[in-house]
Amino acid sequence: MRAGVITFPGSNCDRDAAVALAACGAAVTPIWHAETELPRLDLIVLPGGFTYGDYLRCGAIAARAPVMAEVVRRAEAGVAVLGICNGFQILAEVGLVPGAMISNAGLKFLCRSVDLEVATDASMFTAGYARGQAISLPIAHHDGNYVCSEDECKRLEDEDRIAFRYVGNPNGSTRRIAGVLGAGRNVLGMMPHPERAADPRLGGTDGRILLQTLIEALG
Repeated sequence: MRAGVITFPGSNCDRDAAVALAACGAAVTPIWHAETELPRLDLIVLPGGFTYGDYLRCGAIAARAPVMAEVVRRAEAGVAVLGICNGFQILAEVGLVPGAMISNAGLKFLCRSVDLEVATDASMFTAGYARGQAISLPIAHHDGNYVCSEDECKRLEDEDRIAFRYVGNPNGSTRRIAGVLGAGRNVLGMMPHPERAADPRLGGTDGRILLQTLIEALG
């Protein structure tokens, strides 16, 4: 299974994502944001970080990087795309997932493990969990408060595209949403970091389930 991890100026979880994916059996290719062509890939990962210092709007500048036109094209052709934290913000900026992120309800940076509920098991990303299963993953963001219109929220609910919900809602997200699927179900944007919970030495392996399940599905 071939995975590409894209690095933007300000990415800081690209290596974490690459290491976790490789540990789960993926062949990982690092990709610089200025590239306009991509090799053959089964999975594209937009990692966490603070692209371009989060100036203007989180992910807004990175969404206009040369590589993103090809990422969008591949996603629309069915290639799996995983956006984590800042990567989720970028996915929202390019329209591969609905909604947007605003400042956390408490206006503070949050960096800790949080409890989540798996909202659907009907995707290649979440099939390794049971619907309703409780898991724990780290978060690290200031602008992770997910918002969407009532029509968008209803569509996400009706189409079973909410992947994860927060337990306790630490950042104030609409309907406690922590991760959403794109319309084709081959794109997942999520604020929590599965790559930071992929090794028992890091304190947990709930995130490894997502990565391992995805790699096996795409292999």
